[in-house]
Amino acid sequence: MRTSPTAGATATGRRRRIGAAFAAAAALALAGFGTAVQADAATAAPAKATWAKTPCATPKHKGELACNSLRVTGGLTAFQKQQAADGITPKAATPSGYGPSDLQSAYGLTSAAASKGAGETIAIVDAYNDPNAEADLAKYRSYYGLSACTKASGCFKQVSQTGSTTSLPSSDAGWSEEISLDLDMASAICPNCNILLVEAKSATMANLGTAVNEAVTLGAKYVSNSYGGSESSSDTSYDTSYFKHPGVAITVSAGDGGYGAEYPAASQYVTSVGGTALSKASNTRGWSESVWNTSSTEGTGSGCSAYDAKPSWQTDTGCAKRTIADVSAVADPATGVSVYDSYGVTAGFYTFGGTSASSPIIAGVYALAGTPSSGSYPAKFPYAKAGTSALNDVTSGSNGSCGGSYLCTARSGYDGPTGVGTPEGVSAFTG
Repeated sequence: MRTSPTAGATATGRRRRIGAAFAAAAALALAGFGTAVQADAATAAPAKATWAKTPCATPKHKGELACNSLRVTGGLTAFQKQQAADGITPKAATPSGYGPSDLQSAYGLTSAAASKGAGETIAIVDAYNDPNAEADLAKYRSYYGLSACTKASGCFKQVSQTGSTTSLPSSDAGWSEEISLDLDMASAICPNCNILLVEAKSATMANLGTAVNEAVTLGAKYVSNSYGGSESSSDTSYDTSYFKHPGVAITVSAGDGGYGAEYPAASQYVTSVGGTALSKASNTRGWSESVWNTSSTEGTGSGCSAYDAKPSWQTDTGCAKRTIADVSAVADPATGVSVYDSYGVTAGFYTFGGTSASSPIIAGVYALAGTPSSGSYPAKFPYAKAGTSALNDVTSGSNGSCGGSYLCTARSGYDGPTGVGTPEGVSAFTG
């Protein structure tokens, strides 16, 4: 977990002064004094964003898996810095992370998000219950001008791992933060999609896996999973029991602990989703990405599975078995995404990161691309477009120490931390 680099009243005051300087710079820029202010602002470094693990990232009970999310607690995010550079003074209590238009722009999805996704259902699998899920989702969608998605309209459905709409698991504030993140990212990428939230009664693999099966039984063709844990010799049996669903795009977070494999991202039947740092840029795309890495113990996961067989579409030679990841999307909390949450916290917008953000983003891209072909394993689809304009090849950054190999270091073409790249439209996710 990354912690704040400073502490105490002095550090707090410094962050406030720097934040105020940036707000003042933006206000003056709007008044026509941008050039002078930019010169002054350049002499003061912005306060770096700080964050902490969400409570569900630390399992409460033995045998439970962890969510892969982090919540920003202070400093300035990339979104806020861009606002200052653009001469925009943020209003109080407004988002400090990327919203739907930013994410759609970054991944070439603006047109598809506006015209595709109707009739498709993205399933979100998480543990425990979020009693405010529908209300919080409504706040997010309303703020960003997305169409309403409610239980009454049939757009949103919330069920237990057995499919019950009334007998839901016990509520949990930590997992509610994760649920809000997942629901909002699915909405951001595919605003026309229906959303099915399947809540496992606990965070064990057996219960979460049962929830995956229920999502597929209820008709979802896209299932996002933002959790993981250490690999075990049971994983191959879990593969068969919970994740072997031909014709269904199942996405899984690659993990937030830096270089090293975790399950179920290591399953040969899922799309393993790594994480990037995403920032505006003055290039043709308008955005740039690098491997998300904060420290030796925090960053996107990658590596070789100890148990899962290598799928036929993976041809890299550094792992005898399954290699993580397949594709990637934004996950760095410093370049994080906007989320609305109210259960167990002060109601409002927060900024989140972690590969819990990237998994539902990629599930949304699959949904925009359309129903996978019968009998297919959609994890293989992006590999057919590797090295083409259908993907953004991430070529900089590392998430740990692996002797400098592609397993932890970005390069042209396939690499462990970012897979074959990030989406540029939907064509790499069809098949």
